[in-house]
Amino acid sequence: MPGAPESYVLILYYSRSGATAGMAAELARGVESSGIAARLRTVPTVSPDTEASLPPVPDAGAPYCTADDLRNCAGLLLGSPTRFGNMAAPLRHFLDQTGDMWLDGSLAGKPAGVFTSTGSLHGGQESTLISMMLPLLHHGMLIAGIPYSEASLMHTKSGGTPYGASHWAGANGAELSEDEQILCRALGARVGTLAQQLSAKPEEHQ
Repeated sequence: MPGAPESYVLILYYSRSGATAGMAAELARGVESSGIAARLRTVPTVSPDTEASLPPVPDAGAPYCTADDLRNCAGLLLGSPTRFGNMAAPLRHFLDQTGDMWLDGSLAGKPAGVFTSTGSLHGGQESTLISMMLPLLHHGMLIAGIPYSEASLMHTKSGGTPYGASHWAGANGAELSEDEQILCRALGARVGTLAQQLSAKPEEHQ
């Protein structure tokens, strides 16, 4: 008989300049350090009439996310650059099409975390993170932030919040700082660990 499908944490993001994609890679390292697979997926840009405006397969980078990628995940990490203190339209467009999962509760009870990048230090990181939490709360997901037991949260000079991982990319697209990398990996590991604990069968807890 075929084995059970592999459990994974979905890292779903939109990235235009590559900063958010860089964070996703660090989050994936954290997820996999916890002992569960990470699945990186992105979403296409949208045109002014909100229709997807790119071919169905991207030229490079992560594949586009499917409904099944989201429906069958054990946990979710959702990432976007800031757009006036909110998530980017392509990611919002994707989430707006998940009403069927809301109706059948596919994501209820699963852990989730959020991450963002900004061009300016005070560019709306925390409001963007909170904006991404809202649809996940409506789906019944369990939101995981970054606890202050992570030392890098106390002395970071750029990104990093208790609401989720963040990165100050700057005007020229700076690389992630050491603290930002550590916090990305910490959030990934936390969601990965929670995903395994929450999806474990009752006998596995005995």
